Amino acid sequence: MPPSSSADVKPPSAGWIAGIGQRLERLPAFRYDVTVRVSLWVSVVVVAVLFGWGAWQRRWIADDGLIVLRTVRNLLAGNGPVFNAGERVEANTSTVWTYLVYLGALVGGSVRLEYVVLVLALALSVLGVALAMLGTGRLYAPSLQGRRALILPAGALVYIAVPPARDFATSGLENGLVLAYLGLLWWMMVCWSQRRPDTTERTTGTFDAALAFVAGLSVLVRPELALVGVLALVMMLIATRSWRRRVLIVVAGGLLPVGYQIFRMGYYGLLVPNTAIAKDATGSKWSQGLLYLANFNQPYLLWAPAVLLIGLAAVVWVSRGRPRPRRVVVTEQGWLARMVQSPAAVVAFIVVSGLLQAVYWVRQGGDFMHGRVLLAPLFMLLMPVAVIPVVPPDGTRMARGAGYLFVGATVLLWAAVAGWSLWAANSKGMGADATRVTASGIVDERRFYAQATGHAHPLTAADYLDYPRMRAILRTIDNTPDGALLLPSGNYDQWDVVPALPPPPDAGPGYRGPHTVFFTNLGMTGMNLGLDVRVIDQIGLANPLAAHTARIEDGRIGHDKNLFPDWAIAEGPFLKERPFIPGYIDEEWVRQAQEALTCPATDAMLNAVRAPMGPHRFLSNLVHSYQLTKYRIDRVPLYDLIRCGLPVPEPKEAPYTGMPATGP
Repeated sequence: MPPSSSADVKPPSAGWIAGIGQRLERLPAFRYDVTVRVSLWVSVVVVAVLFGWGAWQRRWIADDGLIVLRTVRNLLAGNGPVFNAGERVEANTSTVWTYLVYLGALVGGSVRLEYVVLVLALALSVLGVALAMLGTGRLYAPSLQGRRALILPAGALVYIAVPPARDFATSGLENGLVLAYLGLLWWMMVCWSQRRPDTTERTTGTFDAALAFVAGLSVLVRPELALVGVLALVMMLIATRSWRRRVLIVVAGGLLPVGYQIFRMGYYGLLVPNTAIAKDATGSKWSQGLLYLANFNQPYLLWAPAVLLIGLAAVVWVSRGRPRPRRVVVTEQGWLARMVQSPAAVVAFIVVSGLLQAVYWVRQGGDFMHGRVLLAPLFMLLMPVAVIPVVPPDGTRMARGAGYLFVGATVLLWAAVAGWSLWAANSKGMGADATRVTASGIVDERRFYAQATGHAHPLTAADYLDYPRMRAILRTIDNTPDGALLLPSGNYDQWDVVPALPPPPDAGPGYRGPHTVFFTNLGMTGMNLGLDVRVIDQIGLANPLAAHTARIEDGRIGHDKNLFPDWAIAEGPFLKERPFIPGYIDEEWVRQAQEALTCPATDAMLNAVRAPMGPHRFLSNLVHSYQLTKYRIDRVPLYDLIRCGLPVPEPKEAPYTGMPATGP
């Protein structure tokens, strides 16, 4: 046996480290000049700091941002992913955001949920912009190998300059998650399009599976982002040469979304989140959507940077030249596959995706929050020019004189973009109409709640106690220990009360009756009340009855369903006749609503979310989820009785028919 030496003995981790090295070598790396690498990272850091600082200066948590925290509280309490215990309603649009906040709450322990969501939203917003810039830097990499160039922020500056972008970076809504998701998908798609020619399908399986997983996650980030994720998956399937890899892409991209969809159908009895039912996400309000688009464009003249960036992109495309040959045509890969898996196709993918998202939201009617739903389309459209290279002429691709002209044009256009960004960042936005609900129904939500609460930065549920009617809720519930239905009155310091049915004879001295609050602002109400108080709204975000009414054609966007409070009295354990109901409530409407609730289809819809969950209930919901999603009632009880074919209850008193023909 030959003698051994310590030099022959390899440490146990040597093979593992070597494997990592081999994997890194297969990544699409490019030899940047130091000027390119340093300027890119300086641009990323500067934009990230500016965006983070600007968002922090406008920090707040929206009322809608507090809605998800009520669901997280129920998850932490063991009630499941619901808004009200015992009623399976998915009151949050973004599934990933709900469970990400839940995970943050578990990690944060005793930290207030509002601070958890604030940190998550801000961090993800900044991360999304950074990833978008890095992805665009990678996009330009092949043409910058061995060349000196200065990478400057362009589209990224435009995005962070728009005030709503900084408003919704810390709103508690899923906007930050959407930015991070889109930035990651963009970076991964660019890397995928620049795959090294010497790689094989066996060595790229992990990356393809990860990219497919991220693409498939789109529908759980926000349902309308499925348009983006599905398009990315289709591109991957076209570019893939083997059926085994196609199966991997389908499984990695579809396993989690399909699994959650089955859960949603069985648990909630719907095909989509309840918010999509409440806002009729498949409906159309083109005129309102165009008004929303104009409302977003007008204060900031967004057409100006659009023209500048298109010109800048054209100049950069000409001045940077063609990339050095890198890709080797693989005989097994057809022309269509090569065309789809290319940087140009990925740029077209993100631009088309942005346009599709914008068209979807314009068709939908936009939103009642200024600019919010158009931020993601804007972000996608800006990605291909998030950063731009300024390449000094080297005399090899064009004459030096022409090269310097292109450099001058690039710098001039970039300076114009930077100047617009500085102006837009200090814009007053909607001006005097920012906090008024005008005919358009659109408001600057952050300024609206800052003014209404008296807090420059309303962050916690306690801050929202200074919103009209909020403190009065707590007093009213304390003053009605036997239970009551609370209805908003015209007086902001009091609530109209409908008493609950008398307590049972065997009720002990500590008996607390059922409380229900019927109010639009679910977030602040739900977070300031205990989980034993049922909080419902007339819009339908957390109220299954209201969600399944028809959309009001001329209603305020985002609030265009309005269930009458008579239904809340009829379906709850409350007294239903005078003198226990407010004067503006029609006792006959309450009786008609009670009868309408016995409609078999309505009863089945309510049982789907209120009956105890078990295997039979889950399977029944799963099978009938399509019918339950499409089901609608009429918000007028009499009309709903007619719709369902039920008899109209006889009135207690003869209806008033006017004065006799002969006079008094």
